Amino acid sequence: MYKRFVKRAIDAALAFVGVVVLLVPMAIIALAIKLDSKGPVLFKQKRVGLHKKHFMILKFRTMRIDTPRDAPTHELSDPKKWITRVGGVLRKTSLDELPQIFNILAGQMSVIGPRPALWNQFDLIAERDKYGANDVVPGLTGWAQINGRDELEIDVKAKLDGEYVERMSFWFDCKCFFGTIASVLRSDGVVEGGVGELKKNSAENAETNEQAAAK
Repeated sequence: MYKRFVKRAIDAALAFVGVVVLLVPMAIIALAIKLDSKGPVLFKQKRVGLHKKHFMILKFRTMRIDTPRDAPTHELSDPKKWITRVGGVLRKTSLDELPQIFNILAGQMSVIGPRPALWNQFDLIAERDKYGANDVVPGLTGWAQINGRDELEIDVKAKLDGEYVERMSFWFDCKCFFGTIASVLRSDGVVEGGVGELKKNSAENAETNEQAAAK
């Protein structure tokens, strides 16, 4: 009942309220983007939706217009050089994701769910298939986002997405929702160009400890 009807009703209601409440802030952000750099306000990108059907996700543009398209940030050489001044602030605070309330209104996304993969992130898509995570509506935020985000390796992220699928309920969605607010305020897991940073940092720390012990 919740998964089929109630969740969608809540999504539509929250997205509608979001449009009304955030209309002025989004207009201010749009103006800041236009004044900061050349190019459109919104960035559209092909993503993987329910049952692996593609849709165009909406974001505030945070990168230069000559940035390579359809490339995950972690595959860019020196990704920070492509990010605009306003874009850096938007990405750190996750405000660049606000236009996705229109994707939610259209039924292409949910407030809570696995983050939609890029159409060419075949490794992540394949991992999610193992857990049925491609067969739920992707979300604005989700369980993986409050448990590491950019710091997670692909297999760990997919496993967390699968855990969300298994535990999906009104109360678990509430946990993800309020957990997201806390994570955004702390900027948890935001690593530009980072995938698997948590494991990398652990390895680097271990190496440092070994070097210190050897002295």
